[in-house]
Amino acid sequence: MAAFVFPGQGSQRPGMGRPWVDHPSWELVADASEASGRDLAHLLLDAPADVLMETRNAQVATFTMSLLVLDAVERLGIAPTACAGHSVGEYSALVAAGALGFEDGICLVAERGEAMQAAADAEPGVMTVVTGSDPETVDIACRLADGPVWLANDNSPEETVIAGDRDAVARAGEHALELGARQLTPVPVGGAFHTPFMSAARERLRKALAEASLHPPEVPVVANVDARSHYRGDDWSVRLLAQLTSPVRWRQSVLRLGGLVDRDNEVHQLFVELGPGSSLARLVVGTLPGATVLSVSAPDDLDRLVDAVAGSTALHAFASGHAGEHLYVSERVVISPAAGIFDPAGEDGADPPGAGDPVDVGTLMGTVSGQDVRSPFAGVVMGMLAEPGERVQSGQPVAWLRV
Repeated sequence: MAAFVFPGQGSQRPGMGRPWVDHPSWELVADASEASGRDLAHLLLDAPADVLMETRNAQVATFTMSLLVLDAVERLGIAPTACAGHSVGEYSALVAAGALGFEDGICLVAERGEAMQAAADAEPGVMTVVTGSDPETVDIACRLADGPVWLANDNSPEETVIAGDRDAVARAGEHALELGARQLTPVPVGGAFHTPFMSAARERLRKALAEASLHPPEVPVVANVDARSHYRGDDWSVRLLAQLTSPVRWRQSVLRLGGLVDRDNEVHQLFVELGPGSSLARLVVGTLPGATVLSVSAPDDLDRLVDAVAGSTALHAFASGHAGEHLYVSERVVISPAAGIFDPAGEDGADPPGAGDPVDVGTLMGTVSGQDVRSPFAGVVMGMLAEPGERVQSGQPVAWLRV
């Protein structure tokens, strides 16, 4: 069992993409740049720290970096059995679970970053990590500050983040130290996120969400807002919007992931952080000391991941997330001829084939990067292994047939 977790804003760092330039997954950066209208290669390779810290840059860069790592992991045939992401990392988790297409994801994150940047410019704020105190005590410190400051992240039993007006955050930090906290650390972000200071971003994100397609996730995704997994696209639209002004319940999300059980009654004890840095790995260990945690942020980390999942239920025949399915003599898969975005399609404008539909040799299943994906077999579609808008690799299965 492998739970994939994805970091949020604040984990970015200059040059974080450089180790990946010669890896085949680097091609994803060009696709993301085209979809977002941004030069993401520049952000991942050459942007200095002050430029990366800007919300409009930090979010789209972190998201792209996480998907680049996810792409590399999927090329190994490793798929998650559950996902979660911290703040903007939640969008990465939804893409990993097949609930959000690659292009929709990058466009949503780019728009979210712009909306939150505008909100932060209109109402400046700061965020500070409080270490060594439980969330309940930190919440009391915020109330004692008597000003616009709130508990924004409940990260682990001994780490929280407070956010709001600079002076109010300073007063709350002083109260937290008086109540037993050990340390206060400023967060390198450009606003008071997950507080009412982000209310101005809601309408812009609401419009962007209305234009995106959210599908039922293929594996459980635990939400920041309520630390529960949800299975309908509409449920996720509401929660992504609420997340702007609600605290990130990361500690509770990790506990939920740790308690999820798959069809073989195996509990998640392997957590894999995909993206820049290793901040979530530390928080997972702080919340679930018995868990095995790996951070994958560079190609050198991939071998360790393969070793960790070898022989486990997380390693499947395909990277599509369809765990537990086995191909028998009467079953075949249709594979993608190229890397790119999968777009289901039928002949002459007809609906694309779906589960239960008969297909002949040469039936059009969809397109990838302008190339037709046609079935080399005649049979019945048992299921699609790629979602509309999903980025697939050359040779990756996109449909499963009984012949």
